[in-house]
Amino acid sequence: MKNMLFAILLLGSGLFLNAQDTHFGLKAGLNISSLDVDRGADYSAKAGFHIGALAHVHLAPHFAVQPELVYSTQGGKDGNVKWKINYINVPVLFQYMAGNGFRLQTGPQLGIAASSKVENQNVEVDNSNAVKTFDFSWAFGASYIGAAGLGVDARFNLGVSNIYEPDVPEIKNRVFQVGLFYQFMNTVRRK
Repeated sequence: MKNMLFAILLLGSGLFLNAQDTHFGLKAGLNISSLDVDRGADYSAKAGFHIGALAHVHLAPHFAVQPELVYSTQGGKDGNVKWKINYINVPVLFQYMAGNGFRLQTGPQLGIAASSKVENQNVEVDNSNAVKTFDFSWAFGASYIGAAGLGVDARFNLGVSNIYEPDVPEIKNRVFQVGLFYQFMNTVRRK
């Protein structure tokens, strides 16, 4: 029964994507991440990167939904100590498209922790047991895509859930991202 349900969901997803004006793409860019610690010293900004894929699905002339699958290096630093947390993020962005290539976007993001390490004076220690498996964030951003399919994206991911496994203190992700993306089979309509 479970296999039949899975097959029906898979078939339905394929039909949905084929029925829509869908464009796939690749993306990569810079992360500036930090960790917001409740009642403690925040971990300040640390540079990282993100890389992944996207599916841009047009729902109406000015509205689209864009699910993504992104590998993202996050965390923060406190003096000489760097906390490096790597995630596989799945944002689902709802976009308003102005018609001239400019887009406003917002939506939820589920993060799955892939690894966590603390580095102090070039010595790294695995601390994956201190990070919860799932992270929930809300993304806000804007992007611009040119007629050739190349675009620029800027986004802020506001961590909503506590990522710290002992629960106290609460620690939440804060990530600013800027990057480039390429959307295959682009059909941006200009006014």
